[in-house]
Amino acid sequence: MHVTRVNDRVHMVTGTNVNWALVSDGSALTLVDTGYLNDSAALLASIESIGHRPEDVTAILLTHAHLDHIGGVPTMAGRFGTPVMTGAEEARHARREYLEQITPLEMLRLCGHRASRRWVFDTVRAVFPRIRMSLSEVTVVPPNVPLDVPGGLVAVPTPGHTSGHTAYLMPSTGVLFSGDALVTGHPTSRRGEGPQRLPEVFNTSEQGAADAIASLRDLPADTLVPGHGGLARGPLNGMVDQALR
Repeated sequence: MHVTRVNDRVHMVTGTNVNWALVSDGSALTLVDTGYLNDSAALLASIESIGHRPEDVTAILLTHAHLDHIGGVPTMAGRFGTPVMTGAEEARHARREYLEQITPLEMLRLCGHRASRRWVFDTVRAVFPRIRMSLSEVTVVPPNVPLDVPGGLVAVPTPGHTSGHTAYLMPSTGVLFSGDALVTGHPTSRRGEGPQRLPEVFNTSEQGAADAIASLRDLPADTLVPGHGGLARGPLNGMVDQALR
């Protein structure tokens, strides 16, 4: 677990090949995504490392319901009663009314590449033994308006990686929590580091993923906290252009 200070109110935390974020507003926190199931101890430690308690988290905002983003929900919701929120379509995905997730066969096909093999090994270790997960209690948030959560984040629909993927903008600090719509690296990527979309195998719609990135171009943000890869700063339209090349 590695904690990166983004600004006075935002920290990005890197767990097992995935990031989550902590947004503070006085004594209260919003948690954006939660890592893998077996990152749960690291998730709690990350909250404590910035001087807070798990009870201070008053909202969990999910970008999407893949296992590497919802794994800490049982700990936070089960032990501390933290409410879980996401967009309307992704709430259906979180409840597993349907599943959009890389399959074991698709993971096996990645094993021809050394870094990808390592990612597969890390993933299996991070989810075992609970390789299936659904969330029963998910609150739907409206898009494009400030939410009543610490930091006043705004839900930005970005379907493509999943059908209901949602990014979150923090207008007061110019930070965009992009989830897997726009990342800056991944162990399976051949593009190295820098703004990019995930490899096609991870996206429900490749065209949708490209359209989602393009839709971010004019957002008032100059700091990117992605679901995978490092923190990025600079003009968002430049990051979008780089990712779409």
